[in-house]
Formats: sequence, C-alpha cells, structure tokens
Amino acid sequence: MTILVTGATGNIGRCLVHRLVDAGQAVRAMTRTPHAAHLPGAVDVRYGDFEKPDTWPDVLEGVERVYLFPHIYDVDTPGGHFIDRAARAGTRRFVVHSAAAAGFTGDEPADPGLKHLKRHLAVERQAHRELEQWVEATGAEWTHLRPGLLAVNALSWAESIRTERVVREPYPASGYPWIHEADIAEVAAAALLTDAHVGAAYTLTGPAKVTQAEQVRAIAAAIDDVIRFEELTPGQAREHWLRNGYPDEYVDWMLELRADSVTGTGSVPPTDTFHRITGRSPRSFAQWAIDHRADFQSPSIPLPE
Repeated sequence: MTILVTGATGNIGRCLVHRLVDAGQAVRAMTRTPHAAHLPGAVDVRYGDFEKPDTWPDVLEGVERVYLFPHIYDVDTPGGHFIDRAARAGTRRFVVHSAAAAGFTGDEPADPGLKHLKRHLAVERQAHRELEQWVEATGAEWTHLRPGLLAVNALSWAESIRTERVVREPYPASGYPWIHEADIAEVAAAALLTDAHVGAAYTLTGPAKVTQAEQVRAIAAAIDDVIRFEELTPGQAREHWLRNGYPDEYVDWMLELRADSVTGTGSVPPTDTFHRITGRSPRSFAQWAIDHRADFQSPSIPLPE
C-alpha cells in the first residue's frame, strides 16, 4: 500500500512522513522542491504542484491513501480538481487536514464586536467544509482532522528571540490550547493505517489554554535564557505590523484573535479528542518549545544538554 503525503515538507507533513516510515509503510512525498526535501531515504519523493495538473499523474500513480494538505481548496485549475483525479487514479481513503472552524456553528466568536475575526472564521469555515464535502462526494473513505491553532505559530517570534531575546505583542493574557504538530501527525497516521477512524471528524487541540506570556516563559525555559515580553498596546501593534508589510485586513483579525481569548479560551476551547484516540494527554506547549529550541537559540550559543 502506497500512502501519499501532500505538504510533505511542512511541519505536520514532515512529522507524518517520519511516523509512517517508522511504521514500515511505503510513503510517497509530494513537494514542489524535491531537491530540498531532506526526508528519509526510504521515502519516494516526487515533484508535484496543486496548481499544475500535469504533475499529478506521476504523483498519484499507485496511491491508495492520501493525507490531503488544505492548500487545494482554493485552487481552480483547467485540469480538474486534485481530489477527483486522485479518486479516479485509485485513491480509496483520504485523511483531510481541515480546520477547527469547519466544526463551528456560526456563532463564534461570542463577542459581536469582533467583526473582522467573525468574518475570517466564516470564510475559513466555508472553505474547509467545501473541501470536506468534495472528498466525501468521491465515495472514498475519509477522516477529517480539524486542528485548532498550531503551536508552530510561535515561530514568528524566532528572529526577535534569537537576535534580541524579546517578544513584542499586545494582550499578554490572550492564548489558546496550541496544538503540537506531532499530535496531528499521530492522529493522521492512525487514520491512514487503521479503520477505526473512517467517517470521523475530529477537532484537535492542545491540553489547555497557554497565554502568550506563558508561551514566552516556556521558550525561555527551553533555551535556558531570559526572554523579555514587551507588551504593546493594540495601536502600537497595529502600527508595528503595518510597518512590517502586513495588510490592514490581516492586522484587524489578528488583533481581534488575541482580544477574543483574553478572559477565556476564545473561539477554540480545549478538546479531549487526542486523549480519547490515544489514551494519552496531548503534548504541552512546554514540550513543543523543547522540541523547537534550536529555532530560538542563537547559532553561536550551544544548546543546553
């Protein structure tokens, strides 16, 4: 059985590839940069691009199961849809990387004043539901994974931590149950390799809300150094992000995303899904910080043992 991992060189895809290889599976990795994939030697790395249908036949040949990265939901190509082509080529099971928003009722966030965040979540909900429905319409087996906010978003702080040992953000008390990419990969592997999850849609999160201030403290502990949290007012944050080239709409919804979770868990509360599937607690943000400490450490400073 050949399993295709799309988005194979991303944070989640790379974890999944390694997990499948360790399980003794035949793994094919789809990437636009095969020469820079740096995946295990046992992996069949092939060039593929969701926007170039002529690359799909080679990638899909002999594939029975697919981990589907969500980039394809907004791609309209003259060569047809990747999902349909995969099904016609013989794919019998899809594990879909969707999003927590796909399970929303439409009432999130609760605060009606957060209009930019509400609009963003509505667009995301529709896009991911359409992706899920397209897969279901093929008649193939499916599992939908709906992760919440990813812990890897903290990598946006990596440069300022490496060079200045500082994080500048508004709303230090805001936070979410950030999920470790390895947890998503673990559930994806189970859905690909066993029949226990066919027809299920899982919202996946980390174990508990972790505030931005707590995230910074966890990263500081992981690299065994001091990191300052420099609190910005919303106005200062807006000016800072606009100065760094972010568009107005992005800045608006990012500010509201933070404001949404200051006093509670926000629009994505913790779930017990990972524990129900694996019997173990999700990996903590502190564990994620340890696993990624090289990303935050200055190259000239040795990592602690």
